[in-house]
Amino acid sequence: MPDLAALAERVAERLIARGETVAVAESSAGGLISAALLAVPGASKFYVGGAVVYTARARLTLMDIPQKAMDGLRSASEPYAELLARVARKNLKATWGLSETGAAGPDGNRYGDAPGHCCFAVVGEETSVSTTIETGHGDRGRNMQAFAVAALELLARTLEA
Repeated sequence: MPDLAALAERVAERLIARGETVAVAESSAGGLISAALLAVPGASKFYVGGAVVYTARARLTLMDIPQKAMDGLRSASEPYAELLARVARKNLKATWGLSETGAAGPDGNRYGDAPGHCCFAVVGEETSVSTTIETGHGDRGRNMQAFAVAALELLARTLEA
């Protein structure tokens, strides 16, 4: 698995070079994405904020996404990940929104997704990309780490495209 700190530095270099910023909305990674980005010296140049959106109450309170906006959506899906990234970007006035939502384990979620299932999105002004991974295991700590790595890899690839 790629090194989380090295990935965060790679993302930071790209954002700083471009004069751009990122806002993060994460769930099952539990803050590891934001922690990795904030560990990079000079993070205030590119990181504008983030939230761990782990419950419906957090979605409403931290992201200001009402239940009505969830009609037809379910968490741990790419459309929901895109919504989180779009709202984080807009609310924090960032160039990019990055989000993650999934099931870390040891059990799956109430939607029938297995542990290790996670969806990601990166949203910019004219860009929206999303992806899903399945780690195939229920080790919560390893999955959280894998989710943070996958999120930063998606952002890095988007910035480098």
